[in-house]
Amino acid sequence: MQVVLHAGAHMTDEDRLSACLIKNRDLLSGYGTEIPNPGTYRKSVRILLRTAAREGITEGARDVVMQNANLSFEPERLILSGPSFFGTPKMAASGAELYSSAEARIGFFLQMFPNDRLELFIAIRNPATFLPAVLGATGLTSMTEYLRGGDPTSIRWSHLIERLNAAFPDIPLTVWCNEDTPLIWAQIMREMAGLDPTVALEGEFALLEEIMTEPGLQRFNSYVGSHPGMTEIQKRRVIAAFLDKFADEEAIEEELDVPGWTEEMIDHMTELYDEDVYAIERMSGVNLITP
Repeated sequence: MQVVLHAGAHMTDEDRLSACLIKNRDLLSGYGTEIPNPGTYRKSVRILLRTAAREGITEGARDVVMQNANLSFEPERLILSGPSFFGTPKMAASGAELYSSAEARIGFFLQMFPNDRLELFIAIRNPATFLPAVLGATGLTSMTEYLRGGDPTSIRWSHLIERLNAAFPDIPLTVWCNEDTPLIWAQIMREMAGLDPTVALEGEFALLEEIMTEPGLQRFNSYVGSHPGMTEIQKRRVIAAFLDKFADEEAIEEELDVPGWTEEMIDHMTELYDEDVYAIERMSGVNLITP
């Protein structure tokens, strides 16, 4: 069985991806892919991982996950999604290192599914917006406390990806930028589900409903409906064109208010993020989905 681990990151798709895939559950089942409701298994996985840190993975852990996911059979491909697979929000960037427990957690998953083939999917996000967002989920009150005095401009997603790729070279690793998801949403869904690019899915334009004005969305849907058979690249060009004209500025604008962070610093962090994404794109063994 292929086990797909969608490990967030925190504050990226906020469970929209699993929700869209669940809407296509019947279609996916026909291809041998199962996407259980995350609410059925996340608690058991969390308990197993917490226990594993002290005692190792307990015998029968795989059966526990399968039973809690309400699977009475073994599919060809199983999708498990959880932004805290690598740790809690407090663990996401503590000490200015992204997900320091990621390697240990993947090791536990390998023990949990010893005879299965794992695949890893993870979205990344500009640290200039990721850090304030994840800080808000920690209960901590200051970025200095959260990073334990670390420099926020030193945060690099490429360091996490390098660590994972080096520790688990046999695990396929797919990465994408959260900022790009409206353009590549359908491809993310299909690759996670193991589907051919030509397979039509419900909800492949779901994110546009949140960031496009209502008149623009109506015109977009009308255009797509009158132009069947568009390729993925053509669809992305159409999405980009409509967003350029009909984007809801209030929906996409992010207000950052972190004490001590200047506009110049945020711009610098964004430039560093762009360079970091380029570094990930050049890594061998990593599938970076781009527009």
